[in-house]
Amino acid sequence: MTTPTADSADRPTMTPLTALTCPLDAQPLVRDGQSWCCADGHRFDIARQGHVNLLPVQRKRSLDPGDSKAMVSARQRLFALGGYQPLASALADCVLALMDQEAPLAVLDAGCGEGFYLRQLACAAGEQNLSLTAAGLDISKHAVLAAAKQSRDAAWLVGTNAALPLEDACVDIVICAFGFPVWQEFARVLKPGGHVVLLEAGADHLLALRRILYRELKPARGDAGLSAAEAAGFTISGEVGHLHAGLSLTSNEQIRDLLTMTPHLYRAERDGLARAEAMTALEVELHAELRVFSLEGVQDKS
Repeated sequence: MTTPTADSADRPTMTPLTALTCPLDAQPLVRDGQSWCCADGHRFDIARQGHVNLLPVQRKRSLDPGDSKAMVSARQRLFALGGYQPLASALADCVLALMDQEAPLAVLDAGCGEGFYLRQLACAAGEQNLSLTAAGLDISKHAVLAAAKQSRDAAWLVGTNAALPLEDACVDIVICAFGFPVWQEFARVLKPGGHVVLLEAGADHLLALRRILYRELKPARGDAGLSAAEAAGFTISGEVGHLHAGLSLTSNEQIRDLLTMTPHLYRAERDGLARAEAMTALEVELHAELRVFSLEGVQDKS
């Protein structure tokens, strides 16, 4: 497969997923001009950039949940350096290997951020003349706005994984890259036999940066979080894939971007942040774990 570049999503390679539901009453939404409407009259306007906000105020934990505008901008600049491309390519290869070559694939990117991984998947599918029907959802309005500005080919939704505004059994694959999986919701929106492709930080992810920021490093989480997947009816398919890539930061501004795009800016000790922000170059390792979970049989959607 030809490796797509970070800015290669400049042609239509996916179509928007339309199986949307009202976040207030879970009824199906129907497109009405520049709005999505349900039978009870709830109306959600489509923004000028093409995305729609399906996150009601009662589901917000703060006035401006999720990644800030600064975090989104920093992540875009870091992705443009190309270091994360091997992770995106491996994720795309994994998803395409699960595809039925005869039918379009319905994909949800749950926690899509500014759309980097979904766009790379769409480009990879297009190179194989495969079709995607896609939605990208994130709780950050800034991230979804950035995604919509870069591609109008997917349904870009402001929403939460805790209550996905999608119909039952409407997607074939959920991808969740460095996000927060909600397994019961993933099981609800997946078709029987569907899959979750999970990309998570590995034990050595950003290790050089973390050694600068912290006096003591926390141990890796291990597999403790996987019990929720099993409880929701998922089984792990195959072995865990360990992905490794390098990221060369050659300026103080790039190091600051890396800090800004991660939670470390808010978690690290003050002296650790001072050490990192005084640096002008840094080599860091990107380490991710790639897992595939399969949903077998017909699930109880009640």
